[in-house]
Amino acid sequence: MILSKYRHVIWDWNGTLFNDVQLCVSIVNNLLNSKGLPPLSQSEYKNIFTFPVKDYYSAAGFDFSKYSFEDLGKIWMDEYEERKVSADIFKGASEVLSHLKYRGIGQSILSAYKHDTLLSIVKYFELLHFFDNVCGLDNIYASSKVNLGKALMTKLQLHEHEVVFIGDTLHDLEVAESIGADCILIANGHQSKEALSKSNVIVVDQISDLIII
Repeated sequence: MILSKYRHVIWDWNGTLFNDVQLCVSIVNNLLNSKGLPPLSQSEYKNIFTFPVKDYYSAAGFDFSKYSFEDLGKIWMDEYEERKVSADIFKGASEVLSHLKYRGIGQSILSAYKHDTLLSIVKYFELLHFFDNVCGLDNIYASSKVNLGKALMTKLQLHEHEVVFIGDTLHDLEVAESIGADCILIANGHQSKEALSKSNVIVVDQISDLIII
């Protein structure tokens, strides 16, 4: 198991541990429909999804001269919070988390999700006991998590190549590089495998693959 060489694993949440991709596509399509804009297929969504989220909204067709990003983001998040428990963690996620805990490898979550709601849903799925730290942003607009990640790395006090950040987007790779962690990407989250494969890091198809590589 490639993760065995690390002392700590930092996990992204949305699209990495939590399978909310179909839910997010459904919600953005409701929002697009409300503005008379064409819907996205899941593959189209995964091809344009990016951080900051404002750029993805623009690629989806929202015109910020007509609509406020803050208003759109609030509408999106209100529906997400109403429907989020209709989604579930990825198949195999609990097994990987358990395997790492058994091996004594520390684990944390670093997410662009708002901190209090992140903590709440991690507790809802009874996963909190796996993690030493759960770190989310202080707002709902999913901006960069680099500063959060740097603070977490300072807290961990580990050396280069002792920490790996696992996510599902190229932004997660950017975060990993910015905070001094290695990176592994999983290709069944919010960005396409084609996009992720342009990176120079390991890309796996699903979270359960982490046990066998």
